[in-house]
Amino acid sequence: MRRIALAAVALAVLPVMAGPASAQAPIALVEDITGNPRGIELMDYVSAGKVIKLGAKDSVILGYMKSCQRETIAGAATITIGTELSEVRGGTVDREKINCDGGRMELTVVNASKSGAMVFRGAPKLGAPSPLALRPQFVIYGLSPVVELKAGTPVVIDRLDRPAERIILAPEGRKLRKNLYDFADDGQELARAGVYQATMGSVQVQFQVDLDAKPGRTPVAGRLLRLQASK
Repeated sequence: MRRIALAAVALAVLPVMAGPASAQAPIALVEDITGNPRGIELMDYVSAGKVIKLGAKDSVILGYMKSCQRETIAGAATITIGTELSEVRGGTVDREKINCDGGRMELTVVNASKSGAMVFRGAPKLGAPSPLALRPQFVIYGLSPVVELKAGTPVVIDRLDRPAERIILAPEGRKLRKNLYDFADDGQELARAGVYQATMGSVQVQFQVDLDAKPGRTPVAGRLLRLQASK
């Protein structure tokens, strides 16, 4: 019986490690590209196991959304995307740990998508208690979020801790990279320490802007706002 149980566990683990389903889950984001590396574009999501080859004059910046590692890789190199870091053969790689909350963001979105809607603790109202009392589900670390948009379903952002103008985002008429809209492109910012609710269709998530959030084009993994679960 013990051998059978162990075999069942091994079979359950194998698809997670190497199966096609896991290959679809985004692990990192291509934040910047120099040159012309094949098979990737700016703002592409990449999955564990993907191989990227750089030429001598190429470089790429990868932001890992869960491990919060940001890698700048340059020169002739073969890059294999891992779950927390890339395996890099050749070239040079510089890594830095950034502030990000991608793991909690992804979990929040997955739960919201499965339930069809996110039920908040206490149904906060505008002008209600302090940001701490609202208990947001994740934090972003840039004043100008990068928001994933979907055709036909606008993203609505409401501030919860005090009255503020509602923000409605739709892809039509906006400068997008892939399906991502960067608030920094239009010089827009949210408020430091502000607590917000983002709604896309029936999915709602609550997040807070960090008290020390920086303006402008800070690392994307630290200010990414996704409202669609990984497929």
